[in-house]
Amino acid sequence: MVDSQRRTTILVVDDDALINIGTVDMLEDLGLRALEAYSGREALDILERGDSIDLLITDYAMPGMTGVELADRARQLRPHLPVLLATGYDELPGGEMSDLPRLGKPFQQAELLACLQRALAAGQSRAGHDNLLEDAEGSRLTL
Repeated sequence: MVDSQRRTTILVVDDDALINIGTVDMLEDLGLRALEAYSGREALDILERGDSIDLLITDYAMPGMTGVELADRARQLRPHLPVLLATGYDELPGGEMSDLPRLGKPFQQAELLACLQRALAAGQSRAGHDNLLEDAEGSRLTL
């Protein structure tokens, strides 16, 4: 559930530091709170410690755990957590299938915002909550 008294928080997971930092910068420029992790294990640690996370954006290709594997494990911890798969692949390697919404790399801030809005709306509908994306000042961004 997104609490109307705090900013929307996005967990960004990518093993490429430049992509991670760039994505976090875009999110913060939108007035959102962003946490960063550089591996699937680090992301799971953040989720396990109970931080309030409204959406997970994960790279697909990472050492040790793919973004799809991370999404599956994250949803075991938080069943209604919306997940965006950020990838440059048109089709996932090895014929892997996933119904996760995708954010194509490279992406611009407008594309990121549009994907966030759709993913949050879908996730909140599944969880039975109002559609809400709030910026740093607590203003609602249109979904």
